[in-house]
Amino acid sequence: MFIQTETTPNPDVLKFLPGREVLDEGTREFRDAAEAESSPLAEAIFALGDVTRVFFGPDFITVMRSGGGREWPQLKAPILAAIMDHFTSGQPLLLDAEQEGHDDTVYEGDAAQVVAEIKDLLDTRIRPAVAQDGGDITFNRFEAATGVVFLNMRGACSGCPSSAATLRSGVENMLKHYVPEVTRVEQTL
Repeated sequence: MFIQTETTPNPDVLKFLPGREVLDEGTREFRDAAEAESSPLAEAIFALGDVTRVFFGPDFITVMRSGGGREWPQLKAPILAAIMDHFTSGQPLLLDAEQEGHDDTVYEGDAAQVVAEIKDLLDTRIRPAVAQDGGDITFNRFEAATGVVFLNMRGACSGCPSSAATLRSGVENMLKHYVPEVTRVEQTL
């Protein structure tokens, strides 16, 4: 098994590409070792120490290291070994069926159409681009009265120094262009 790695715009996050499907649908983020108990792979990666976040995408895994911990040259090899061990062991990736995606709140009237357009743009234009950098952006909610869209940033995007610029200059401009009801985009924490 050959696992490639790629840097991301976030210097504390490295993207691992195992050359096979990781998740067949959706994404999954683990923000600490307790959350990782539902995934043998995420649990093994957290057990290495100096890891603060693990994210599973369709065909990649991103790992965030702690700022004051080991540098990537010391941490990369044990993570590669954990990924290889997991995929050759035949263990399931997840012990539960929970996956993350857009919030599924039902909107009424005009807001329902606006939210459908927002989700479509996210799925067809924004999420694929963000996945290239090892992250994901999902819809959280839309406030029809103010036109504000709230989005969740995950994986390499979470805590990335350039994520605010991406959100403002890229995502917000695109949503405002195609969906005139959108006035602003905010990140949920």
